[in-house]
Amino acid sequence: MSNVSTVRSRAGVALASVTLYGALRVYWQLGHMPERLSPVGPDLLVFDGWAAVGLCGAAVAVLGAMMALPRAGRGQWALAGPAWVVGGALVVAGALLLLDVVGFIVPGMGIPVHPLGAASKAACVGSGVLVWWTARAYRPARPRALAHTPRWAFAGAYVAVGGCLARILAQAAVGFGGGAWLFEAGFLLAGTVLPLALVHRWGRVWPRWVPVLAGRAVPRRLVLWPGAAVSGALIAYFGVGLGQMVAERLSGQVPFAQSGLPEGFYWVAVPGYVLWGAGMAVAALAYAWRTRPPAGFAAYR
Repeated sequence: MSNVSTVRSRAGVALASVTLYGALRVYWQLGHMPERLSPVGPDLLVFDGWAAVGLCGAAVAVLGAMMALPRAGRGQWALAGPAWVVGGALVVAGALLLLDVVGFIVPGMGIPVHPLGAASKAACVGSGVLVWWTARAYRPARPRALAHTPRWAFAGAYVAVGGCLARILAQAAVGFGGGAWLFEAGFLLAGTVLPLALVHRWGRVWPRWVPVLAGRAVPRRLVLWPGAAVSGALIAYFGVGLGQMVAERLSGQVPFAQSGLPEGFYWVAVPGYVLWGAGMAVAALAYAWRTRPPAGFAAYR
């Protein structure tokens, strides 16, 4: 498939998703908003109400322009840049999806899941990812694969591990409470094994002690997709949370004053989450370039 066809097909899928979601938000804004979509108030962050409709409109505009001008050239960033920004805004808006995922996977956490709200946030995040997917194809050349994992990738991976451990230590200081051990164990694996797999050889080739699979290539998606998903979720959700904490502190308020936990816990845990997500995003980018299949071959790994 030519690049022009790829851009148009991807833009068409993304355009359909954003248009349908935008129409739903308009319907809700016209007096049909469900009573409860999230355990913490509004279902979207930053862009809520008519702002969410406007965001969908911006995505429709940039995707329509890409369909009309599908061939990237020297001025590619005139459209690709706004597409990355709008896609990122959609992902951030639906960042509360992370709570629904945690509430569904670990019922013992006591986080209520509202199915319609979860579906709405998933549609918002999914639309943002589809916009990114289109922007990724809107480029004149294919980036080269990395011959070696660069030092900055290792730095990112170990920053992610440090952020994860800071968050775990903050929780240990106030106590884990009942039903949280499974949650903490899963996040410990996602904050240590996953970022390190993105930069070390055993994340690309199964080590000798793994039965049957030893020496074979690790499926690319098995490491890259969880790394990208976890890092994106952490950056979107806790990045917004950290910004809100700073804004509240500057206005003289105490962040999470009603939570019953000391404020210091949040000033360690939330930045730890942000560092975890940012470091893993860097490592995931390097992994994507390091394991990129040769041009002309399918992404078989």
